[in-house]
Amino acid sequence: MLSVDHSKDTSGAKPSLIDDLGCPQEPTVNLLAVVTPARDQPPRRRLSSRVVLLVLVAGGCGAAYWWFYRAPQLPTGVAYGNGRLEADEIDIDTKFAGRILMLHADEGDLVREGQVVAVMDTRDLHAQERQYEQIVRESQHALDQTKANLRRPASSRKIRPGRGGAQCLSGAARLPDSGNPRPATPGARQRERDAQRDAAAIAEADHAVAAASHQVQYYKVNIADNSLVAPKDGPIEYRVANVGEVLPAGGKVFTMLDASYVCMDIYLPTEEAGWVRIGSDARIVLDAYPGHVIPATVVFVASQAQFTPKTVETRDERDKLMFRIRVRIDPERLKGRGQLVSSGLPGVAYVRTDRVAIWPASLAPSPPPVAWGSQAAREKS
Repeated sequence: MLSVDHSKDTSGAKPSLIDDLGCPQEPTVNLLAVVTPARDQPPRRRLSSRVVLLVLVAGGCGAAYWWFYRAPQLPTGVAYGNGRLEADEIDIDTKFAGRILMLHADEGDLVREGQVVAVMDTRDLHAQERQYEQIVRESQHALDQTKANLRRPASSRKIRPGRGGAQCLSGAARLPDSGNPRPATPGARQRERDAQRDAAAIAEADHAVAAASHQVQYYKVNIADNSLVAPKDGPIEYRVANVGEVLPAGGKVFTMLDASYVCMDIYLPTEEAGWVRIGSDARIVLDAYPGHVIPATVVFVASQAQFTPKTVETRDERDKLMFRIRVRIDPERLKGRGQLVSSGLPGVAYVRTDRVAIWPASLAPSPPPVAWGSQAAREKS
């Protein structure tokens, strides 16, 4: 008889028939696990460590940015505001309608005051100038002939005496000198009329020479005005027209920046703007060069507030008023550094609202740079 040994069954499960027969039992295989692979899911601990690492990196970057770009600790009597560096724009326009003949500058070029940047076609003006020069020569020749005729002896002049002029002259010569003025003879009156006629001819010829000379000078000025020159030192910002284009009077060819007028506009609240005076000291620090402090001067304080209605009644609304303040860099500091002028750079302007306030050491003026855009200047900043 077969006997079933239940001593090995510790789990309480019912033994199978194969066990009863004493056959070796094969290891069980989970077919569902073979067919369906297990999904890989990252452990929660690894995900948490990544999140913490990202938070630490972001916090470090924020702390570094705050450390390098933070506003310095300002004493009482110093205010600041954000703004952008600006330079006055100057349009180089044509005075007369015409065609562009030549261009001697392009965008980005640094031009000097009085430098010719464009030339208009002036062939018609040159033709009119030559015409009036010929009139001047003819008028001058007529004037010289008239003066030469006056310098000839009276006997060689063509005199047209009146009737009996010769007899009257001979009779008048035989009159005794009685001390009374002798009556004018027809010959004397003729000579007087001839002298007046000669004087009128000289004046007319002289006026003709002067009028033609003025016309020549007029066309010379117009020809010179058709050579467009830079009125100030600075870089060319835009080129609006090209060679061959026909422009009307006042047509724009270039837009340049005035390197001698560089400024920044900031906005201060009422409680700070009320203490700012024209001529007060200021400092400019650009974001691109945080270590370079540019001395400046307040040149404008707005008389009207902005960003709020014109009429406000409550004190809370009055505290929101913002006034525009303009600070300008010293022109002497910019002299010879026109290539450094770059409009649109953001930065911060600091204004001293109290004359006795002392600037912090971090806002001490820096020496003028050789080139703000150079790698050495960036490393130094």
